[in-house]
Amino acid sequence: MYRQYKSKGFTVLAFPCNQFKNQEPGTNAEIKAFAKKKYGVTFPMMSKVDVNGPTAHPIWQFLKDAKPVVVSAAKERDLISDGAAAITWNFNKFLVDGSGRPIKRYPPAMDKDIYSHIEKDVKGLLGMARSSKYE
Repeated sequence: MYRQYKSKGFTVLAFPCNQFKNQEPGTNAEIKAFAKKKYGVTFPMMSKVDVNGPTAHPIWQFLKDAKPVVVSAAKERDLISDGAAAITWNFNKFLVDGSGRPIKRYPPAMDKDIYSHIEKDVKGLLGMARSSKYE
C-alpha cells in the first residue's frame, strides 16, 4: 500500500517494539536490515520504542488516548473495546491525517478484510474515493 500511494502523500511509519514476547531484541540497525531483507520494507522505520506502560513513547500514548478502540476485522464499523487503550500485540495500526489527527485504529492482524478497510480509508483521506467522510 505504501508503494502504491506514497506519490499521493501517503506514508507508513514503523515503530519496532520489544514489549511482546521479546520479538524485537535486535538493535535498530539489525531490525531495519531484517525488515528490508525479509519483507522488502522501504517505508521509514523509527527507533525501537515502548508502546505501553510508564515508558511508552509519547506518540504512542497520544495515539492510544485519541483512538482507544479497534476496528474489527469482521465488520468495518463494529468497534471492539475493553475500555483499555493498551496496544495488545505487534502491528497495531493507526491512520493519521496530514495534520497529525488520528482517524482510526486497526487491529494487529493483517488479513484481506483489514487491508481493504485500511485502503478504503486511505483513499478517503487522499481524496481518491467518490465521497469521503474525511473531507
